[in-house]
Amino acid sequence: MALTASTTLNHSAQELTALFADRAFLEHVSSRAGGTLTGLDVSGPTTGAFTSVIERSIPTDRLPDAIRKFVGASLKVTQHESWSAPGADGSRTVDIRVDVAGVPVEVKAVQRLLAQDGHTTVELEGTVSSGIPFLGNKIASAAEPFVGKALKLQSNEASAWLQARS
Repeated sequence: MALTASTTLNHSAQELTALFADRAFLEHVSSRAGGTLTGLDVSGPTTGAFTSVIERSIPTDRLPDAIRKFVGASLKVTQHESWSAPGADGSRTVDIRVDVAGVPVEVKAVQRLLAQDGHTTVELEGTVSSGIPFLGNKIASAAEPFVGKALKLQSNEASAWLQARS
């Protein structure tokens, strides 16, 4: 399943980059999504190229019953991010891979933070796939809308978080 999402925030790409690698913010967003941040490892300063590994526990109560029976009450989701160094205008590219423990679901995406006159457009393009016979397409279809919702939630919370601290 292909996925795309886009939103524009009135903050610089560097502010958003630092925020998207901040433990307190990630704990907050995870909680707002009904999950729990269980791990964060950021390698390198957010002012240059860096990597991050974000681990979350996500409840499955919003998934269809047929899928929930297969995956259980919660999922361990690990998000691997490889951030490019900022371009001359501050724009960035993030290669993202999401692994779901115990479930053969693969999410691969590219997120772009496009700096534009004091605001940033965040674009996400990727794919969700699953190799489970008979249920694979159903699982991928169920996962796809959550990715768009996650970007929207992260963006809304980022704006509120940064405004409250400025």
